[in-house]
Amino acid sequence: MHAINKSNSKEGYLDKKMATSKNNFSKFLVLWSGELISAIGGGISAFGLGVYVFNMTGKASDTALVTLLAFLPCLLLSAPAGVLADRYDRRLMMILGDSLSALGLVYILICMLIGQGTLTQICIGVTISSVFSSLLEPSYKATVTDLLTKDEYSKASGLVQAAGSARYLISPAIAGALLVYYDIKLLLIIDICTFFVTVVATLIVRSNLASKVEQKRKSFLREFKIGWKALNARKGVMTLVVITSVITLFIGFIQVLSTPMMLGFTTSGVLGAVETISASGMLVASVAIGFLSLKSKLVRILSASLFCAGIFMMLFGFRENVYIICIAGFLFFAMLPFGNTCLDVLIRSNIDNEFQGRAWGLIGMISQIGYVISYAISGVLADKVFTPLLVKNGLLASSIGKIIGTGQGRGTGFLIIVAGMFLCISAIILGLNKSVKSLEKKRV
Repeated sequence: MHAINKSNSKEGYLDKKMATSKNNFSKFLVLWSGELISAIGGGISAFGLGVYVFNMTGKASDTALVTLLAFLPCLLLSAPAGVLADRYDRRLMMILGDSLSALGLVYILICMLIGQGTLTQICIGVTISSVFSSLLEPSYKATVTDLLTKDEYSKASGLVQAAGSARYLISPAIAGALLVYYDIKLLLIIDICTFFVTVVATLIVRSNLASKVEQKRKSFLREFKIGWKALNARKGVMTLVVITSVITLFIGFIQVLSTPMMLGFTTSGVLGAVETISASGMLVASVAIGFLSLKSKLVRILSASLFCAGIFMMLFGFRENVYIICIAGFLFFAMLPFGNTCLDVLIRSNIDNEFQGRAWGLIGMISQIGYVISYAISGVLADKVFTPLLVKNGLLASSIGKIIGTGQGRGTGFLIIVAGMFLCISAIILGLNKSVKSLEKKRV
């Protein structure tokens, strides 16, 4: 009789645990839905502002400046934002990040409504929005850890990436259609409204999830150092983050150079279609991962996916052929979610939950330094070094030019090929690194 009661008690505990896990995943889906809507809204306003600035000034450099100001503050502030995510209620940080980032867009909208909306005002607005958006990412990722079990991490990561890819697939189509009949003001209003949806979704999750108990607070700098120590506690984690920064450096080349390479031989309409098809690879793979569960051989999958991404990068720059570029672009972007998911699970599983916010802030800052470098140097390298090599009578026109072709965009294509080669090399180094391999063994 005692054995039966003990068995029933154990079964009841397991049933309760499964019910709690299912309920928490439902809460995650509510939170994810809000961030999906936010991503679509952000993509709509980003597309609209890019078109507006280019039409206003006629300079690609001004459009690039707005993009840079929308990226850099969020990157530079990600580490201190991570400290705040561990220091205060993470759901509250998400609400503040979402709602206050709308202030920048409201400022731009007001300027346009009173007949201004200059480049300077737009730069100020996107900077304000980026500063407050920095509060969101570390808190969001740490909250995912709060809600889910380790077995659910990979599924959640796939869904998070699917939401992120929506701004590149859904937003441009919506924004482009609206701009035919309306102006940029409507796009800004739509994005501002999406903030209310995401705040409500976060409030729903927050009201049903207990806040973590606050310990005695240390100084801000002290907590930052604790986050740094947590990141360094396992050598493999820091090694993985550093290698990731190198990988983002090479991936950044194709992000920046795909447009000038294609405009060297085709129209902007074809370019838009190719970008949509290419980005759909990321969406398809992210959704697939959402239904799969990557639990083992993560380092091997990570290395293989990045190696294949490098191969497809080389194929992307190989020929001025739209069909080849579409196939290569689709497969390249399809590889990224697998790599991102493995990175996410490996890091998330090897850092204590209480340090997750600070850790993700530092990880975001370090890993994306590669993008900043590639954005800064890729255009200069393409224009000043690689393009002259493959124009008519260029130094490499009679050698490499016979294989990949010559012309205005072929130097840019060659640079993408070189970056893809280095990405393959980085993937091999990552897969052979013993400290990175040890992370999978230490997962619990």
